[in-house]
Amino acid sequence: MGPTAAGKTDAAIFLHEKYGCDIISVDSALVYRQMDIGTAKPDEQTLIKAPHALVDIINPWESYSAANFVDDAYKLMEISRKSDNMPLLAGGTMMYYRSLQQGLSQLPDANTVIRAELEQAATEIGWDGLHQRLSKIDPDSARRINKNDPQRIGRALEVYTITGQTMTELHQKDQGIRLDYDVLKIVIAPERAVLHKRIEQRFEIMLKQGFIEEVEKLRANPKITYDMPSMRCVGYRQVWQYLEGELNKEEMIFKGIVATRQLAKRQWTWLRKEENAIWLDSTKSGYLDEIKRLTSEFIES
Repeated sequence: MGPTAAGKTDAAIFLHEKYGCDIISVDSALVYRQMDIGTAKPDEQTLIKAPHALVDIINPWESYSAANFVDDAYKLMEISRKSDNMPLLAGGTMMYYRSLQQGLSQLPDANTVIRAELEQAATEIGWDGLHQRLSKIDPDSARRINKNDPQRIGRALEVYTITGQTMTELHQKDQGIRLDYDVLKIVIAPERAVLHKRIEQRFEIMLKQGFIEEVEKLRANPKITYDMPSMRCVGYRQVWQYLEGELNKEEMIFKGIVATRQLAKRQWTWLRKEENAIWLDSTKSGYLDEIKRLTSEFIES
């Protein structure tokens, strides 16, 4: 586990090469096809050398939930263990990790009538107004959900309207599949200043690799809209706004880097709550040897 740009992929490939671990991606952005540069997806040669499950499994106009991930990941882990291999979960989507470890709360199915009413309300008072409404009903969820995230705001209000209970209350009643494996948790997290520099450098590299052109192709697809979950991945929204003329290039780069740093901050908050996790600094010499030692002891035990 670890924040974005921490070095998780390198560590996963290292363990795959040493122990033949089956890598299972825990990344809500890597599931999308045609989104390679902005998601820092491992390139084709890397994926041939070290295959990652749950990468490139859906189109950008399709959806993929935490429930989908739990179901898919558990099946993959079972297959791995039946083959006498070691499943290795690698990525930074912390909601996926939590859902896998603690189970999923039983949330109601979508209600088209209520959704239509919420969308109508959004046209009248804006999503910011609905976010303020959510803050009064469920302040914990409102803190977690960005005011520019209409899908999650709408879903939280929809759930409350249907059940009379907040998302926070329902998440406290976790049910369903729970991870029943012995687990070694390794958090890869360099110092904040180093991570921020890496994020800035990586965004600049993405632009040189053709990130703007990648978003341009996605934007040209009539099936893909600005409000889709795929286009809420960090960087994509800012480049889309640049292509729409809402931001100049300097503003796009600045906002893209800031959004990525904010993602890392949220990931860090989640990671601090992980119990029994071992933290390693990927900038320190010998950190891969330490990962190897920990993994070897875990396998032998």
